Amino acid sequence: MRILYGRKAGMTQVFKDGVMIPVTVIEAAPMTVVDHRTPEKNGYAALVVGFEDVKESRVTKPMLGIFKKAGVAPKRYLREIPVKPEELAQYAIGSTITVDLFKPGDMVDVTGRTKGRGFQGGVKRHGFRGFPDSHGHRYHRAAGSLAASSFPSRVFKGKRMPGHMGTNQVTIQNLEVVDVRPESNVLLVKGAVPGAIRSLLRIKDAARLVIGNA
Repeated sequence: MRILYGRKAGMTQVFKDGVMIPVTVIEAAPMTVVDHRTPEKNGYAALVVGFEDVKESRVTKPMLGIFKKAGVAPKRYLREIPVKPEELAQYAIGSTITVDLFKPGDMVDVTGRTKGRGFQGGVKRHGFRGFPDSHGHRYHRAAGSLAASSFPSRVFKGKRMPGHMGTNQVTIQNLEVVDVRPESNVLLVKGAVPGAIRSLLRIKDAARLVIGNA
C-alpha cells in the first residue's frame, strides 16, 4: 500500500479539457527512510520514515540518537508505513520517498484532523433547532429538556450535549489525484480534505474503490 504524508496548503481550481475542477493543494515534502521494522526483530515489516527538517535543539536526545544512527537530519515527524517483508530491501536507510509515488488518475483516501471549534452549544455542535427567536421567549439556543422527570431521573449516556467540537480524525475516501508536480513536491487532489491550512495529512491508496466516483 502506498502511503504519503504532507501538509494542506489550501484549495484552488484547475481546468482540464475545459472543465473547472476544485482541488486541494498538498505539500508533500520527501520522506526519508530512518529505520526498518523487520519480522525477525519486531514481528512485522514496516518502514520508519521521517519528514520536515528541524533544528537539533527541537529534538529530544533519544530521538536525536535515532537520527544520528541513520545518518539523516533530524525530522519533526516519524511515522511507520507497513510494507511486505520482501519490499524492505527496496528502501535503504537514508533513501527518500517523493510525491511521484502517485500519478494522475489514482484514487486515494486522505486522512486529517478537523478544525478545532472549542466549546460549542447544541445548536452548532449537533444542529439542534433551539427555541423561537421571537420577542418574549426566555431561551433561544438552549439545549432544553435533557431527560424524563421521575423515571429514570438521569441523563442517558451518549446524550448529545454542548461540549468540545472539532479536532476529530476524519478520512475522505475515493478522491482523485488530478496532478502530481515532483519539481515542487505538490499533489493536487480533487475536492476538499479535512483540516486547517498547514495541518498534517496522510494520503494512501483507496481502501474501497468506488467505480465512477471520479
